[in-house]
Amino acid sequence: MQQTSPDQAVASFSSNDYHMVPATEKQIKFARHIALRAKVELPADVASDRHRLSQWIDAHKEASNASPFSSYASSKQVAFAERIARIKHRNVPRACFRDKTLMSRWIDSNR
Repeated sequence: MQQTSPDQAVASFSSNDYHMVPATEKQIKFARHIALRAKVELPADVASDRHRLSQWIDAHKEASNASPFSSYASSKQVAFAERIARIKHRNVPRACFRDKTLMSRWIDSNR
């Protein structure tokens, strides 16, 4: 049996690109949507590797969410808060509807 040194093992492992998985169509479509909304270019070489495309999406998805309503409470938060308010006979403060963080804090303090 032939022994290999640790350096040879690492070199043989890194030379194979079987570990590189191509990006899915859904992932590429989502990245294109982000690039369009953020007005940035999606590099062509990134779409060939799922891991690199995932990193690009994570780095750019915040820029695409710059909507005036992105800080508003979600519909699920509003529904849950209104349910709590009905049970406890309280009103949800108006400011909570415009700030998801405030809504989350109100829900946590009134459970």
